[in-house]
Amino acid sequence: MTDESHAQLLEVQELGHEARVHNDDHAALKLWLRLLSCTTQIETEIRRRLRLRFGVSLARFDYMAQLYRYRRGLKMRDLSRHLMVTGGKGPGLTDELVREGLVVRELSPSDKRSRIVRLTPKGRKAFEAMAQAHEEWILELFGDLKERNIQQLYRQLGILRVQLLKKETVQEQL
Repeated sequence: MTDESHAQLLEVQELGHEARVHNDDHAALKLWLRLLSCTTQIETEIRRRLRLRFGVSLARFDYMAQLYRYRRGLKMRDLSRHLMVTGGKGPGLTDELVREGLVVRELSPSDKRSRIVRLTPKGRKAFEAMAQAHEEWILELFGDLKERNIQQLYRQLGILRVQLLKKETVQEQL
């Protein structure tokens, strides 16, 4: 299989994780390293832009995104499950955001031992500005791909995720 993009990446010395690829490697291994390289590049660029434009980390953006999605708020343990950061970072982020007036902690109406965390109106407004910029950046980064290619890649990765989930479930049963 000829891969013009690999040659172009090699030419500009930007192989990243794909530097490990050899011509005789299995296609699945090449795909894994390509996915990892793309994810790393996109995440690095999004991190850079969030820091530059808003002075926030990707972890903070993700935290606020989860609270934005769950308008009524989330218990801390539920929030931690949704986040892309380690559980230990959640309380620290919460403290920072509370001090800045972007989130509040409230007693859970159903469980007085638990606290619910939710965005304040100020937090919602701040997140909406970040989310709009984030969406524009993603559209820009994927801008040279045709819509049908994006949809096809999305469907194929969905199939892969379901397959991986099934394998995880089988492993947990062993």
